[in-house]
Amino acid sequence: MLTDIRKPEWLDKKIKLSDCQKVKALLKGLDLHTVCQEACCPNIGECFFCGEATFLILGKVCTRRCAFCCVRKGEPLPVDRDEPARVAEAVSRLELRHVVITSVTRDDLIDGGAGAFIDTVLAVRKRNESVTIELLIPDLMLNLKAIKSIVKARPDIIGHNVETVPRLYPFLRQGAKYSRSLEVLRAVKKFDKLIYTKSAVMAGLGEKEDEVLEVFSDLRNAGCDFLSIGQYLAPSKEHYPIQEYINPQRFEFYRDKAKSLGFKYVASGPYVRSSYQASEYLFEAQ
Repeated sequence: MLTDIRKPEWLDKKIKLSDCQKVKALLKGLDLHTVCQEACCPNIGECFFCGEATFLILGKVCTRRCAFCCVRKGEPLPVDRDEPARVAEAVSRLELRHVVITSVTRDDLIDGGAGAFIDTVLAVRKRNESVTIELLIPDLMLNLKAIKSIVKARPDIIGHNVETVPRLYPFLRQGAKYSRSLEVLRAVKKFDKLIYTKSAVMAGLGEKEDEVLEVFSDLRNAGCDFLSIGQYLAPSKEHYPIQEYINPQRFEFYRDKAKSLGFKYVASGPYVRSSYQASEYLFEAQ
C-alpha cells in the first residue's frame, strides 16, 4: 500500500478554495449537488474557476458501497421533483455550452432514477436548445426499459463507467457487475447507434497492464466511443488505498493502445476524470 508514500511530482495540483466560491454560492442558492464536491474531485478548483460543474442529481446518498468512492453511502431521500428545473436554471446562469449530469446509484427506485435523468434533459433543453448534454448513468440494474427511455430523451452522450478491471470488482464495486456494465453500453447502442457512448477506467488500484488492455477491448466490442483513463486517488485513509502511482508515460501508452482500437477520442493522464474537460470529446468526434 502506498498511503504513506509522498505523491510523485506529476501529482502536484492544488485546490484553490478562492477559485470555487462563485460556483459554490450559485449551487448552494439553488440547492444543487455536484460530483465535483461530493466525490472530492481534485479538479474542482480548475473547473469551478471556469464556471463548469458536473451536476449530481437524485440526492447525494448512494445505495452502493464502492470502496474507492467518496460519495456518502446509506438510505437516500425521496426524489426531488423540482430538481430538474433548478439544474436547468444553473446551466443557464453558468452559460454552459456542454453540461454533464450524473447521479448517485438509486437501487431503491423501480427505474433506478431514469425518470429523473429524462426530466432533467427536458428541462435543460427547454431553457437552451443548443446546449449539448452528457449523461453519466448508473447501471440501472440493466433495466432495459429504463435505459431505452433515457435514450429516447436524446442526450448527446450517454456514459457509464466500468471503473476498473473485472478481477477487482468484488473488492471495489460491491453490488456491481463488470458484464452488466458492458451490457449497459451495448444496450444504448442497440437502442440508438447514433448516440455516443463513453466510459472511464481508473489506474493505480492494483490492476495489471494486460487486464487494462483487455478492458479497452471489451469496451470497444460493446460499441463504446469515448474513453477516459485517470489516476485513482484515495479520498481518505478509510477508502481503498492506492496501490500504484502511474507515471505519465504509461498513461500515454494506454492512450495510444486505446486509440489503436478505434475509440473516437481518448483522454488519458493522472488528473483525467470522466467529466473533466468533457466538451472536448464531442469536438474531437466531429
